[in-house]
Amino acid sequence: MNVTETFSEGLTRTFKIIVPAAEVEQQVNRKLGELAGTVRLPGFRPGKVPLELVRKRYGQSVMGEVLDETVRQSSATAVTDKGLKTAGQPKIEVKSFDQGKDLEYELTVDLMPEIVPTDFSTIALERLKAEVTDKEVEDDLMRLARRARETKTVDAAQAAAMGDVVVVDFEGKIDGKVFDGGTGTAVPLELGSDTFVPGFEEQLVGAKTGDSREVKVTFPADYVFTDVAGKPAVFSVTVKEVRSGPAAAVNEELAKKVGLDSLDALKKAGRERLERQHTQISRAKLKRRLLDQLAEKHNFPAPKNMVDSELDNILNQVKQSTGKDATEADRTEYRPIAERRVRLGLLLSEVGRRNNIQVGEEELRRALAAEASRYPGREREVIEFYQKNPEALVQLRAPIYEDKVIDFILELAKVTDRTVTAEELIRDEGLPTD
Repeated sequence: MNVTETFSEGLTRTFKIIVPAAEVEQQVNRKLGELAGTVRLPGFRPGKVPLELVRKRYGQSVMGEVLDETVRQSSATAVTDKGLKTAGQPKIEVKSFDQGKDLEYELTVDLMPEIVPTDFSTIALERLKAEVTDKEVEDDLMRLARRARETKTVDAAQAAAMGDVVVVDFEGKIDGKVFDGGTGTAVPLELGSDTFVPGFEEQLVGAKTGDSREVKVTFPADYVFTDVAGKPAVFSVTVKEVRSGPAAAVNEELAKKVGLDSLDALKKAGRERLERQHTQISRAKLKRRLLDQLAEKHNFPAPKNMVDSELDNILNQVKQSTGKDATEADRTEYRPIAERRVRLGLLLSEVGRRNNIQVGEEELRRALAAEASRYPGREREVIEFYQKNPEALVQLRAPIYEDKVIDFILELAKVTDRTVTAEELIRDEGLPTD
């Protein structure tokens, strides 16, 4: 095998690789010999089919297999022999391949950049903290009371409003075809509960009993069922019933209705849940500020193939939200964002590697259980999906790993706390203030 570097710019390297015809022919003959020992053809005993007849009948398919194997093995050998640490998958372009001739192809790889993490003790951050007020607890109780209310069927002429419950039959289609899990009969749905796909419930506001509506939505790109993730769907919805009713009374009965012993216990549980929410928001803001500083302190080059892939992901998300194809101007606008994401991802990965940060199996099991709980009634299906799809499991592991690396960095950074109001804490987070 002959390897010649033909291009070098930044992190990108291109090599011309030539595998002699004799090596290729040796592999072809070996595979044909193995095939001759097992193939069955009329007029010949098993294992006695002439090699030339096997070559005539199966030669092309064997050549294809040999091409794939030879390129894979020789490219891996070339990378290893040159001591290259590659980023992402290489690009292969076959230049010449035919019986009796040398195999010649072009191998293009992007190399991993040299990453030297900064001294994290030089990073100064401010963590916002907000105490849960009695008013927040009362407002939370009122929201619970609205959800726990008893509803009654309204007059057929009354239109459904946010907070009402509509009982619907629906059938969803993607590209004109019904998809698994896209149908339902007599399904109760509280408008504004965000139970269904984003945008679904809002389109049923104003519907009356007996109405039929066409609801158009796009499944989130990160939807757990990848066969529909990121795809637009059209639902034919028939409203069978509209139900409404006043909020339940905030009393001991409400507490027992949700499985607690007393109103005091209900208030305590609500306060603790709000405290967890405040903690999550505070951490999200702290993490964002940390990533901003990390981005400023690390300006190593990002591998082009990884940036291109991340840019495609961003533009696909933009298309899903706007319905418009990306332009060259869009690619120019979003490329710096893609570069930042790739650079930060590589940095966090390097910090985790240097400090032996790992995700335990128990942590992964908890994450899988939490993900499954997002799809009531389909928990087993979600768990089986992840068990059968290692790539999806990697995606589930990634945010856990990232959070552990972030925690490691925060332990070394200088973090000071500042007390703010709840309104200040959730500002710019897209969260309701009531």
